[in-house]
Amino acid sequence: MVTREQVEEAYSRTAAWVRHTPMAASGNEGTYPLWFKCEYMQHTGSFKARGAFNRLLTARENGELNPEVGVVVASGGNAGLANAYAAAKLGVPATVFVPESAPANKVHKLYAIGARVVQGGSEYAEAYAAAVAFAAESGAVYCHAYDQPEIVAGAGGVGLEVMEQLPDVDTILVAVGGGGLMGGIAASTEGRARVVGVEPETVPTLHSALAHGEPVDVPVSGIAADSLGARRLGEIGFGVARRTGVQSVLVTDQYIIEARRRLWEGHRIVVEHGAAAAYAALLSGAYAPGAGEKVAVVLCGANTDPAHF
Repeated sequence: MVTREQVEEAYSRTAAWVRHTPMAASGNEGTYPLWFKCEYMQHTGSFKARGAFNRLLTARENGELNPEVGVVVASGGNAGLANAYAAAKLGVPATVFVPESAPANKVHKLYAIGARVVQGGSEYAEAYAAAVAFAAESGAVYCHAYDQPEIVAGAGGVGLEVMEQLPDVDTILVAVGGGGLMGGIAASTEGRARVVGVEPETVPTLHSALAHGEPVDVPVSGIAADSLGARRLGEIGFGVARRTGVQSVLVTDQYIIEARRRLWEGHRIVVEHGAAAAYAALLSGAYAPGAGEKVAVVLCGANTDPAHF
């Protein structure tokens, strides 16, 4: 379980290593005021850098980070980029296992950062199994993409910044894949703001976990599967969601595509489809704010191919 105290500790530990990202006012959308938390401006283009630095810095403090073997992560993109970047900044090697389906632009960035990239298998679960085996054999620090206390607590820094920048925010909308960012934000804002997890209908990890009373496997498909394609919600994210009363809403691929287009055309904001899912909840009516409700939408990643606009 992750608490606000753990998030605050992580935020302090990583302050010199991550960006304090801006909050942009969108103006009124109908009857409610809207802000965008521009976390896509974080190092490596997503919130994942926060958890990566917290995990590695904690491992270094505990004497667990071997400079010869470094770290290993399984990721189709953003988590791999973040951990490779953090490892490079701390001067240790990074090995990243990715499925064959990983977007080419993200794989190229991994090589550019200096990571050793191992591709194989059709989905994240296979990359995960290979990464865990590598960690056991080599002694590398294993960095889970979303389900480790240090990873979730680090991601929760987004929520602390939202509360600092907009203290009277009522509701925070955030996209959910494995649930690390949702869990971190819910822990950091517990008792202070409502958190709504937004998921593609094609990958309903949080929705299914809440319905079954525990994380369960779900099919993975759809336009946002490259970043929200976890097969099941993490145990930590689930525990925080249930403890804090996180609400889950679902959106279609059509609305995710439309949200991404509108963010570009209306605000000149470029994000990946997974990040646009949070905004899609408002466009589709999956989440309907009340009159005067102050809403913040977390735009969590920008690692997209501009050619696909």
